[in-house]
Amino acid sequence: MLSVSKLSAQRADRLLFSGLSFALHAGQCLHLRGANGAGKTTLLKILAGLSTAQDGEISWQGRPLAKWGDDYYGMLHYLGHKDGLKDLLSPLANLRIAADLSGQALSEAAALKTLAQAGLIRQSDLAVRVLSQGQKKRAALARLLAISRPLWLLDEPFVALDQAAQKQLGEWISRHNHDGGIVILTSHQALPDAIQNVIELNLSAGCSV
Repeated sequence: MLSVSKLSAQRADRLLFSGLSFALHAGQCLHLRGANGAGKTTLLKILAGLSTAQDGEISWQGRPLAKWGDDYYGMLHYLGHKDGLKDLLSPLANLRIAADLSGQALSEAAALKTLAQAGLIRQSDLAVRVLSQGQKKRAALARLLAISRPLWLLDEPFVALDQAAQKQLGEWISRHNHDGGIVILTSHQALPDAIQNVIELNLSAGCSV
């Protein structure tokens, strides 16, 4: 379970949100909504440990994040606006390096199978810098399949994907939820039909779940 209690955040001198509380259990998906500047990306970065909240507490599996230490980062995937790929390396090399860094060995055959699922088998050995934006996004998203982690934090994951790829990602998210994983995402686009029982949280309205 991921729980947030009375969280507050600001950027420069502007308060983004305050008193934000919610709890997510295994198998749930939270869709963060709100106007530009409402704090959606900031909240994801706070949950990923990349930014600090002004107030409040975040707990994972009943323990405050401070008590988890670096172990918490091994529990989550954070995919932000930057794809986190090395431009001079291929999708195959990027994926295997990411797996090695996570401590989860990934054979070349397994990595190629994952890239095939992501629709990148023909581009698996090309340098990332020559790929289209949609292909780069697929290469980044392939980490979700290759490296098993229970918490997915996804910032606008459907951007640059065509309809087929959006549908496929929706199926991945649905499967992750079905397997007991938790997903928190932002999206200005309608979510694919495959994602069911989505919890909506509008930061502009200051809602709690």
